[in-house]
Amino acid sequence: MMKTIRIGGGQGFWGDLSDAPITMAREDNLDYICCDYLAELTLSIMRRQQEKRPEAGYARDFITALKGMLPYLAEKGTKVITNAGGMNVKACVEKAKEAIREGGYHLKVGYVLGDDVRELIPQLRAQGITMKHMDTGEDIDRILPNMVNANVYYGVEPIVKCLEDGADIIILGRSTDTAMFEAPLIYEFGWKLDDWTAKATGILAGHLCECGAQATGGNYDYDWEHVPSPENLGYPIAEISEKGSLVLTKTKNTGGLVTPQSVKEQLLYEIHDPSKYITPDVVADFSKITLEEIERDHVAVRGVTGTPAPDTLKLCVGYLEGYRTIAYLPYSWPRAYDKAKMAADILDKRLAMKNAKIVRKNISYLGVNALHGPLAPEIDADLNEVVLRYAIMTESKKEGLKLTPEVAAVSNLNGPAQGCFFGGRSRPSEVFALWPTLIPRDAIKLTTFVEEV
Repeated sequence: MMKTIRIGGGQGFWGDLSDAPITMAREDNLDYICCDYLAELTLSIMRRQQEKRPEAGYARDFITALKGMLPYLAEKGTKVITNAGGMNVKACVEKAKEAIREGGYHLKVGYVLGDDVRELIPQLRAQGITMKHMDTGEDIDRILPNMVNANVYYGVEPIVKCLEDGADIIILGRSTDTAMFEAPLIYEFGWKLDDWTAKATGILAGHLCECGAQATGGNYDYDWEHVPSPENLGYPIAEISEKGSLVLTKTKNTGGLVTPQSVKEQLLYEIHDPSKYITPDVVADFSKITLEEIERDHVAVRGVTGTPAPDTLKLCVGYLEGYRTIAYLPYSWPRAYDKAKMAADILDKRLAMKNAKIVRKNISYLGVNALHGPLAPEIDADLNEVVLRYAIMTESKKEGLKLTPEVAAVSNLNGPAQGCFFGGRSRPSEVFALWPTLIPRDAIKLTTFVEEV
């Protein structure tokens, strides 16, 4: 009988439903559950948390999920791989070990260190590594004084090593999302690291599962109003039998759906060139993929191929770009839209009187054009209500604070008549920007650990 590995995607982002991987572990029989918590902005936020509290800087949601999963992991032998370690892998590992001990379980916890290279940046620059911006070609030096974090996207090798060393739970930092799903397949099937089409199958499985319920009826654009039980969406499961053989399904006894259309929407998500999906492990070609619904909520995905991986790794540097201050002012009928526009004009003139140094400004109207921007048609109707969203970005917090006292004034006694005030007092908040670049593979040293608990 052909060996089949079943891998579930239990989380799609930091803040996703913590009960989703618990439901997956309880209701289904899986070999692995992979939980993705990281995005580029996430790492900058985690760094700021760690600066305030040294024990912070990871996705605490994972510990909540892990505690709920542990009885089923122990019963069924399901392994868990996650990038919840974020900026503080070791702290996350210690919390996971604590949860395992408290539950009276006997498991091995693996983890990987080395993706956080913030302290190495000066050394890399001294070696002549330019780290130019991937889109603009600009050298990195301008943003280094405002650098918040610098993390390398790494691939499967250290994760496979943890599995070979017997890890039941693996906690990572900035691995690629797809590597978490690919590594178990290399380990279980004994795929060679230069078997590019096999590895591309692993990348495909990861790509389809990494965003959680987005592949199973969530964030669904095609037929969203007919998704079964959207309050109880099942999360995606990839069933892989051999290289090139992949079926996508979802958690048993849950809502949602898996159809060719739902798979297509996830397949093309965050893809620049479907024929060259670049990862640290392989360059996958999705351009010739075919989809077939073989039974309800089971879609066969075929035709992925791969070519050798690049010689470089992607490095994402997060840096402080400035400060954002946002005000929300609601106006009611009659002529709600006209009132909101008048309030925006008053704020413009008040900030000009204060000589506020504004880098960028965005004025939009909820109910009119806040989502579609210039593509939104002009509204002639006398709307029931409109909310003015007035946002500025400044280089310093001091300049952003110039907006703060103006909001309450114009919304109460110094502007057009208003129905209420909400959103609280506007305060400047940090704006993080991303510097994507490439560095040589040999500039990074990753280390793996497995500890018995």
